[in-house]
Amino acid sequence: MNIQDQLKAISQLDISGYGKDFLLTWDKSDDEIKATLYLAELFKEMHKQGLTYKSFDAGLALSIFRDNSTRTRFSFASAANALGLEVADLDEEKSQIAHGETVRETANMISFMTDVIGIRDDMFLGEGNTYMREVAEAVQIGYEEGTLHQRPALVNLQCDIDHPTQSMSDLAMLKHTFDSLDNLKGKKIAMTWAYSPSYGKPLSVPQGIIGLMTRFGMDVTLAHPEGYGLIPDVVDLAGKQAVASGGSFSVSNDMTEAFQDADIVYPKSWAPYDVMGQRTELLKEGDKAGLKSLEQEALANNAKYTDWECNEEKMAATKDGKALYMHCLPADISDVSCEKGEVSKSVFDHYRKDTYIEASYKPFVIASMMFLGRLNNPIEKLSGLVNNSKKRF
Repeated sequence: MNIQDQLKAISQLDISGYGKDFLLTWDKSDDEIKATLYLAELFKEMHKQGLTYKSFDAGLALSIFRDNSTRTRFSFASAANALGLEVADLDEEKSQIAHGETVRETANMISFMTDVIGIRDDMFLGEGNTYMREVAEAVQIGYEEGTLHQRPALVNLQCDIDHPTQSMSDLAMLKHTFDSLDNLKGKKIAMTWAYSPSYGKPLSVPQGIIGLMTRFGMDVTLAHPEGYGLIPDVVDLAGKQAVASGGSFSVSNDMTEAFQDADIVYPKSWAPYDVMGQRTELLKEGDKAGLKSLEQEALANNAKYTDWECNEEKMAATKDGKALYMHCLPADISDVSCEKGEVSKSVFDHYRKDTYIEASYKPFVIASMMFLGRLNNPIEKLSGLVNNSKKRF
């Protein structure tokens, strides 16, 4: 669609209940998910054509990263800059948080002139999404009490439960590949665990995939070795959504079986749910010896499944041998970044461009979440941007 067609499509959706925050994809209605996706595509097309979609003359976009990041960190900064917001990062080690400053106090102190807060907190099971909601509640109260002139929008840049900016970027890639969301119905996607020589990788990417793709009539297969399950509530949610959308959801302990006739494969390592729970408690206690022991135990268990690698043989079993390979990056590439990993060098090289395109949607997805969450009349503002668009340079 051209830009005007995209604008029309967004205008026909009901986003009256969108809210200020984007914390979990399953908190959003189908129309709100589509609006986020379509607007990301519109922003991407405007950027491609060299058109500006600057929406703020001033303002701050504040990021809080409690884990390392490349793609999400720079995507957040790019999104904020494109909308006209200045970017700042809260370094908690340089703040008063270490001196006992409460979440409520921190949230208000950083929000006096802030339009958007992006948070990445994915390492503590049961903690990340809870922290985000505490921040959201604090700024809401601050706004209602008049402490804050405006209520910042919050964007989940990855938590212990979901990674919505990633799964929405993945959905954009699938729409791009198969031409429409309707064409995703009946397509099989295999979200599979894959071997990695590291441990402690969050559960949020596979949970984000099964929590979003089951809403579009897809046949979603979650595959992992015994003992590598995800948060049970998210798995249950995926099953219910699959029934409601006319798709299917199944769980397998066989990677090869999951790849059979798949249209899309997403091999990605993650830590077992139980291990992440143990890890969280040890991190809270500062038990370095316990963490080291858990790591060795987890790595030894991982080593039993080195054959869980996405390779040419497994790809040959997919639909016509041409399934789309997806990954959130960085992938553990055998004989490149590690001796044995998630994906063979030949498979990754074949799909490298596709994974880069997949990642390229993220700045626009985040900009879309910011725009729809922060502005009171986003469609009216969007119409003005599109109809009065100017060249960026």
